[in-house]
Amino acid sequence: MDIVGRGFLAHSLRPLADRHPHVVAFAAGVSRGDGAADADFARESGLLYDTVRDCLRTGRLLLYFSTSSAGLYGYGGTRQTADEDGPVRPASPYGRHKLAMEEVVRGSGADHLVLRLSYPVGRAQRPHQFLPSLVGQVRRGRVRIHRGARRDLIGAADAMALIDALLRLGASRQTVNLASGWAIPVEDIVDHVERRLGTVAEREVTDVRPEGSVSTARLRRLLPSATRERGFGPDYYQRVIDAYLTDREPLP
Repeated sequence: MDIVGRGFLAHSLRPLADRHPHVVAFAAGVSRGDGAADADFARESGLLYDTVRDCLRTGRLLLYFSTSSAGLYGYGGTRQTADEDGPVRPASPYGRHKLAMEEVVRGSGADHLVLRLSYPVGRAQRPHQFLPSLVGQVRRGRVRIHRGARRDLIGAADAMALIDALLRLGASRQTVNLASGWAIPVEDIVDHVERRLGTVAEREVTDVRPEGSVSTARLRRLLPSATRERGFGPDYYQRVIDAYLTDREPLP
């Protein structure tokens, strides 16, 4: 596997680098849903066009990482569980950009697999990403909470195991939500971080439009055994947070 990119996702993919020689994993570009500039989107677009051309030339499969956040799927409506068959209602420039890049990949003619990734958690994450940012705020004693927001956390190691299984299966020319299937209210995530850190932070609460959850029916249909082995369930997010804090430093 060739990995395009140098950030958290690219770092997490390194254990797969010696496998799947027919794959180019595009793990570069914009990594945040807010604050990105047009120039950032343009850089990702240009790099993706180059990668698509390389995959067409070599016949390799392009693994593209999109998002399963409300930025792409929108906010509920008649579908409380977002699935890959749409329709999608992008709610942010980031979501619209990711959808446009998906269409570039699907329309290119290259063999491909589009993964709509939820909120991966693991070592080497950047401070602006969801859980590192939240932990940092709690440590500083003041945390911003968007009441109504929900986050589907998935451990990076679990995400990589599922990616490995999808590629070994030969999945291609599909779009798949890569998530745990359990969207947790942000308040509950903050509660658990506070318990593990042994502190209570002042909360600045803003109400936002309620977010739904992400369907993992297609993922479970493709990988019934592998998804069961991950132990996804209502308390899975707590194990993800515990592992993240333990990797960084001993728990109190």
